[in-house]
Amino acid sequence: MNSPTTSAARHDSDVCIVGNGAIAKTTALGFAQAGHSVTLLVPPSGAPPAPPAPGAEQPWDVRVYALNHTAHTLLASLKVWGALDASRVAPVDSMAVIGDGKQPGDVEFDAFGAHVGTLAWIVEDRNLNQALDAALRFAPNVNIISARAVRLATGDTGATVTLDDGAVVACALVVGADGGQSWVRGQCDIGLDYRSYHQRAVVTNFSCGKPHHGVAHQWFTGHEGIVALLPLPGERVSLVWSAPDALADTLMRESLGELAVRLAVLSEDKLGQLKPLQPESVKDVPLMLIRPHAIVAPRVALVGDAAHVVHPLAGHGMNLGFADVAQLLETVAAREAQRSIGDERVLARYARGRKEDVLLMQLATDGLARLFGADLEPVRVVRNLGLNLLNKLPMLKRRLMAHAMGK
Repeated sequence: MNSPTTSAARHDSDVCIVGNGAIAKTTALGFAQAGHSVTLLVPPSGAPPAPPAPGAEQPWDVRVYALNHTAHTLLASLKVWGALDASRVAPVDSMAVIGDGKQPGDVEFDAFGAHVGTLAWIVEDRNLNQALDAALRFAPNVNIISARAVRLATGDTGATVTLDDGAVVACALVVGADGGQSWVRGQCDIGLDYRSYHQRAVVTNFSCGKPHHGVAHQWFTGHEGIVALLPLPGERVSLVWSAPDALADTLMRESLGELAVRLAVLSEDKLGQLKPLQPESVKDVPLMLIRPHAIVAPRVALVGDAAHVVHPLAGHGMNLGFADVAQLLETVAAREAQRSIGDERVLARYARGRKEDVLLMQLATDGLARLFGADLEPVRVVRNLGLNLLNKLPMLKRRLMAHAMGK
């Protein structure tokens, strides 16, 4: 059954996935295509929306992702990438990072130097989820249940998830893909380290008067936070401004026209006149670091934001989640025949496989956020010199790009 159902007394499956975002849906699709029966448990308000009418033009989503090669490979293997609306996907051919102060440093990364066709792809959240929803409608052995989980119990032979209507999902493995405030993680009593950055990501879209040529721009401004303008198809860009809370309040009160004026000063006319896309839309998201002490528990694996939340300055939060899914699917597929997919040793291998990649990204994003958030002149000088030095070290740049691309 491939559509939301009302709960019955008991649902049996190999895997129960809790969550309703792109990571949860990709996990469900991956396990289903590997031959496992799947229950996807979504919140009551989280049933997939009806697909858009043919030919209907949709506004540009303000929530976008810079998907790397790991994400691309996984989605392509699941036949999802080809189902995206390609006219709404923009390749990133190069990235320009600019420092702050009177003598700002800068560093540029490009696809040619990385020996790839493109560094990343900018994809709207809506475009990605519509492709995943379409794939799930035709996936074998996927049961989507719209209900709220209230209890998780695990044992030697499996796990059960009790729903708010008394129904039970019985499975060999529970996957928590339910975001930074994960209910599944909380049920497992997994401790975590939490820190607020006292910033919010302000996101919206603009048209630009000059072609962006597939360049993603990022400015480290010191006390005003980190500003990124990402290429969208055509002469459009997507803004992600990681702004301190007080500035974020101001940005959210201002009109998008006033925000465009701020960006024009910052971009020094590189993109020409910026105009808000119609209909106007802007959102803000609190930024934080969440570092759980474990990403597995008996019969439970965490993926995506349930397993880690990082600062968005590198744009790799979603990519870490896709890498989690790829690692989990690969580890389960490679298990010994006698082992269950929820076996303790299998899950331990998954945790080991993700430890280094996640730790490096956490350290990098947190370190850069701290370094470029400091508003002291000596620190400003050192970080700008660092950007200039990095730009002159092609081998180091290639290594950094390879890691960022998931290669």
